[in-house]
Amino acid sequence: MARRSGQGPPAAGQPGTEWIGENNTLVKLLTSLPVQIAPPPISDRAVLERIAAIIAGVLARIRSTFERIPMYSIGSLTVAPGERAQGLIPVGTSTYGVELGIPLIVVNGVQDGPVLCVDAGVHGDEYDGQEAIRRALAELDPATLRGTVVGIPCMNTPAFEAAARASGIDHLNLNRIFPGDAEGSYSQRLAATFVEQVVPAVDALVDLHTGGAYGEIAPLVILQGGYEDLATDLALAAGHELVWKGGKWGGTVRHPVLAAGKPAITIECGGATYRETNVEHHLHSIRNILRRLGMTDGEPELRDTYTTVSGTFARSAAGGFFVARAEPGETCKEGDLIATITDHYGNTLEEVSAPQDGIVLWVRRIRTVRPGDEVVIFGEVLGEIRP
Repeated sequence: MARRSGQGPPAAGQPGTEWIGENNTLVKLLTSLPVQIAPPPISDRAVLERIAAIIAGVLARIRSTFERIPMYSIGSLTVAPGERAQGLIPVGTSTYGVELGIPLIVVNGVQDGPVLCVDAGVHGDEYDGQEAIRRALAELDPATLRGTVVGIPCMNTPAFEAAARASGIDHLNLNRIFPGDAEGSYSQRLAATFVEQVVPAVDALVDLHTGGAYGEIAPLVILQGGYEDLATDLALAAGHELVWKGGKWGGTVRHPVLAAGKPAITIECGGATYRETNVEHHLHSIRNILRRLGMTDGEPELRDTYTTVSGTFARSAAGGFFVARAEPGETCKEGDLIATITDHYGNTLEEVSAPQDGIVLWVRRIRTVRPGDEVVIFGEVLGEIRP
């Protein structure tokens, strides 16, 4: 595991045999009474020595615990057991002199366990996961946490600043260019920094998304095809009925984590605007995954069955005004009308129909549509998973 590195903080004093006996420092302190009070009799001294021995044993156990659970380090942050920290992994500097990078929130438990990384904001216009991470880490108690949670509330800060899917610096889609390039443009350097400094320091990754500013997606988890043995347990703990078997595109944030032999999933929920209900969906997923990994108390909630689907992207042939005729999560039959595109006079330019029986996964919410824009994602049902 990537659990911890370095040495634990030194205990107060070095408990050992020198604390016990007639020259015991604690006994001397306890018997240093005002001169008008007589020294304690032998029987009382024996009691004090016994107390000193008990204290020494407790301190020895505390020291042993801290030695077994050393500090956790990621980037420039080093966090002691039972502590919280926040900071930035630098990637570059903006034209106006502001340091840019990967913001981190770390909660380091006092008990041993895995290191879970939860990220959001890979696309700057997806907000619900960002807020869910801040809330999830704020409610964690390091005194009872087993392991370490690393939160990256906003991976792509330039895209967040631009209120856009991609960075305003180089306009690249960060979730298609991993593992990046340390000598490339900012987004490529960001991806490379994540691979170099975050991936080795964590044991599992949960990547939070929404449908973006221009679309809405049904609650689902993406399980990368070919990595089912590695990541299925994590995917089912996300709690959503739909499991999208991803695999038609690469370069996502989960790819370098999976390539390192560590489980990684993407959770999708909502979009088009910020909604508290979607924040709660993401929070529920994070909490359940923590229970599944044994990092927090309680039994994880699992469904009786999960539906696996593939994803097919439908793109418009005509530009115009887009109107959806189905909602994310709705079932559809082959040939069902899913959306229409009209001109400004109300004439129908295009009808979007379901290519096969299945489920509507994602629907465009921005009404302006150009030729070649994504308008719907269909999910063909592949089968089911029974835990």
